[in-house]
Amino acid sequence: MKKMFFVMALVMISTMSYAQAIKDGKLYISEDGSRYLKFTLNTQVWLRYNESNPGTTVYGFDKSSTTDIGIRRFRIQMFGQLTDRVFVYTQFGQNNFNYLSDRKAGFFIHDALGEYAVVKNKLSLGGGLTAWSGLARFASPAVGSILGIDAPLYQQATNDVTDQFLRKLSIYAKGKLGKIDYRFALSDPMAFQKSTAYNASNTINKTASTFALSPASFQTQGYVQYQFLDQESNLLPYNAGTYLGKKKIFNLGAGFIYQPQAMWRLAENGTDTLKTAMTLLSVDAFYDAPINTAKGTAISAYLAYSDYDFGKNYIRQSGPMNPANGNKLASVANGAGNNFPMYGTGKILYAQVGYKMADNLLGKTGGTLMPYASMQYANYDRLADPMAYYDIGVNWLLAGHTSKLTLAYESRPIYTINANGEWHSTDRKAGVLLQYQVFFN
Repeated sequence: MKKMFFVMALVMISTMSYAQAIKDGKLYISEDGSRYLKFTLNTQVWLRYNESNPGTTVYGFDKSSTTDIGIRRFRIQMFGQLTDRVFVYTQFGQNNFNYLSDRKAGFFIHDALGEYAVVKNKLSLGGGLTAWSGLARFASPAVGSILGIDAPLYQQATNDVTDQFLRKLSIYAKGKLGKIDYRFALSDPMAFQKSTAYNASNTINKTASTFALSPASFQTQGYVQYQFLDQESNLLPYNAGTYLGKKKIFNLGAGFIYQPQAMWRLAENGTDTLKTAMTLLSVDAFYDAPINTAKGTAISAYLAYSDYDFGKNYIRQSGPMNPANGNKLASVANGAGNNFPMYGTGKILYAQVGYKMADNLLGKTGGTLMPYASMQYANYDRLADPMAYYDIGVNWLLAGHTSKLTLAYESRPIYTINANGEWHSTDRKAGVLLQYQVFFN
């Protein structure tokens, strides 16, 4: 890690020695400003109280609730236009560091890509470890501008299963054709055996599909938007959560991810192995615009419908920065801590809306407020009852996204497995989160 920062310092010093100017966080390396390097920083810190799933333990000790402090995200980005056609981008940092995390694990690479503009603005080709992927708007969220406490994580459909925190080893094409913004990628899935979701004790069975352990086929994916009003930048793969009234955006989008023979399960005879494709489809709409420009009020709204096919009865539990690591009740399908059935084969509806109040609502230095609400509602094949997860909260925009305090209440369902093996929703648990974000962009 020391070597990494030493190299960064040398790069910055050597760049500054011949840079023409520094403006808007960019080090310009050409007189006309067309060539530059840029650095950004983002830190999100959580203070959280969580009602634990029934049976939750921490290193074998019962925990009906937890209170923890953690770093949800820390990111450093470096990118630049090196020539008229050559673009480079890298991002590294850490996610989900709390009291249960391995210490001194070090940062890891999120993105590392190179890109060449074949036809400027219309077609660029690139490759590397990247979030240029398909499916939906927030499959690649710009985390510094998220509307609420977190992005709709279910859209990162293979997060840490066959990718690295949504980033994939890919070659991609992206660009704009008029008001059409597109991205397509061919990805090489990472080995499921290295996934945080992999458990060596689990065996292939007839009840539900799992990711196949055999070498994976390539994954194809894409996402296309029609941008009716203001045009959004596609310099980076990440889509903004809200512009806080600085732009007028209305987009309709559609996307997909497809991987042949990605999943497997046992046939009904209990002997043969059936392999099936992973086919994920999504359509969405995003509206983000000022209401009263003089006052600074604005609205942000997003709606998405997804149809996920991971194979028969696939389900995966997940909980951001989980504050627990065990569960002594086998009948509780959720597992430990704040896990809930986030991913699965079935149909998903997601909606979020936020309202930015007038600028300087709390005084010239007090900023303003932006309350919001979001819900993920899913009919997963494995579940006997629909899954509904929601959170409501308020952003205190001290300095836009640069300095932002978010208070949120979230509610998740608890599923219990009955004697017939059916998963029924029997209870709900909640969490209260306070996040402070510092974002240098």
